[in-house]
Amino acid sequence: MSQPTAAHQDAFLTVEGLVVDYPTPAGPVRAVDHVAFSVPRGGSLAVVGESGCGKSTLARAIVRLLKPASGRIVLDGTDLATLTERRLRPLRRRVQMVFQDPYGSLDPHLTAEEIVAEPLRLAGVKDKAERHRRAGELLDRVGLPSSALHRRPAEFSGGQRQRIGIARALASEPDLLVCDEATSALDVSVQAQVLDLLRELQTETGITYIVIAHHLGVVREISTDIVVLKAGRVVESGPTAAVLASPTDPYTRALRRAALDPTAIRGLKPRAAAAPTAAALSSEGTGT
Repeated sequence: MSQPTAAHQDAFLTVEGLVVDYPTPAGPVRAVDHVAFSVPRGGSLAVVGESGCGKSTLARAIVRLLKPASGRIVLDGTDLATLTERRLRPLRRRVQMVFQDPYGSLDPHLTAEEIVAEPLRLAGVKDKAERHRRAGELLDRVGLPSSALHRRPAEFSGGQRQRIGIARALASEPDLLVCDEATSALDVSVQAQVLDLLRELQTETGITYIVIAHHLGVVREISTDIVVLKAGRVVESGPTAAVLASPTDPYTRALRRAALDPTAIRGLKPRAAAAPTAAALSSEGTGT
């Protein structure tokens, strides 16, 4: 079991020197290049940058959907980066993910209740009635009515689907929730509702957030600290308010100039790039 360095003794999550490569016929392509940051327990860190900068790759590495080439991902004293799948499996419930695409991350054949109950089954809750009772409580917690229990994803709006995704992630009672562009597919009014929900859940549970985003309006609303990525490298980091008010790196200044006013942000359709699905993550025993 690895221990965090002295500089990060108070951190709940510490990422150190993280490198993620993708294999190609011409050789490995580096997507995340020696990234480092730390987050206190109950904190909220935003990772921002333009499309293709490595944000989502970093998110998938933190939840170990991708295995890093090198570096450390130290969660509460345990280095997840070095664990075998067998040793990682019992820890997966502690780190959950909410995916970018509320239209594609839910199994269309299952009801909302079944989607949220599945992680409970994987966690060892054998009694079906108990699983469904707890699933109903979770759906109520994220603001969905009891009438939603037996409806399938196609019958919900985008914002409601994202709430189901959040309820599914919460079913494992995680310590860390990684939100990968969790509001980017939603219109501004629905974005605000989901962000309000995330803040309420953090107040209630003390959960720690990593928020992957490109809209600086979203970042202002949900994070206390920020990491700015460019071509897989950290170019600036610090308290969100300070970095956005007085960015020192030209890239961060360019992002700020290009940012839309938070009240005018409109949702974007999810990128069509292939990515691990929620079902794939669930099959590994994570429940997301």
